[in-house]
Amino acid sequence: MIDPTGAPRLRVAVIGVGRVGSVLGAALSRAGHFVAAATGVSDSSIRRAERLLPGVPLVPADEAAALADLVLITVPDDQLAGLVTGLARTEAWRAGQLAVHTSGAHGIGLFAPATELGVVGMALHPVMTFAGRPEDLQRLAGAAFGVTATEEFRPVAETLVIELGGEPVWIPESARPRYHAALSMASNHLLTLVNDASDVLRSSGVESPARLLGPLLSASLDNALRMGDEGLTGPVARGDSATIRAHVRALRGTAFLHPYLAMTIRTMQRAFAAGRLTEAQCAELVAVIEEAEQNEDGDSSG
Repeated sequence: MIDPTGAPRLRVAVIGVGRVGSVLGAALSRAGHFVAAATGVSDSSIRRAERLLPGVPLVPADEAAALADLVLITVPDDQLAGLVTGLARTEAWRAGQLAVHTSGAHGIGLFAPATELGVVGMALHPVMTFAGRPEDLQRLAGAAFGVTATEEFRPVAETLVIELGGEPVWIPESARPRYHAALSMASNHLLTLVNDASDVLRSSGVESPARLLGPLLSASLDNALRMGDEGLTGPVARGDSATIRAHVRALRGTAFLHPYLAMTIRTMQRAFAAGRLTEAQCAELVAVIEEAEQNEDGDSSG
């Protein structure tokens, strides 16, 4: 399909009308491509399709893929390889098709059963969260996408991201696991840290932890992104072993102590590497941590 400007328009199949697939399918439609078919059987998928892909028929995956120039696969990570292989076995793939998945953890290697048939595989991972609602389309504006493709088709992959409204960031195939680990550390682990801090505040009698943490976390994130390790503050960065010992006493016997000790060690290592702590200060902090771990282990065995 060609539009009046001469730019090629693609027939798109969205396999997996979840929160990501429904939004990206709608974004491709907004960019002028034609969403020919989608897959989805749950009530929530059907509602999302009606909301974001009105009029698009929901059909089995092999039928959807057979209709498309671009097959957008947005199923869970653990289903990706099996789906690609299954479509190869049912002869749904055809030479010249573009196949795109949105997994952060995987690159293009899992497309091997399809690429053997002449399909071009690409990994386009949007670095943002989705609710599966129309407002997500606005959030795509300027969102980063981790892009992996063969060198020959890198321009095509990056053009698709730009059409979606995003900013392509090149990730080599070999770096995909490390890339995804970094994003998980930044997003998932941060969520755990914030929720742990909220729980500790509630146990201290604070009814609305967000009122305290909101401004503090916003400032800390801004400092981290702008200043790196120079933005470190607090007792670890000062080498204040007495305060760390008091924290340990307060958290002893709770599920929060071991995570606190692990982050204290890592913060100390970064502060030392940045020249913020001396070896003597680190030794004092290590002594507090080792004492805490020994006491906790003794309590557990007793």
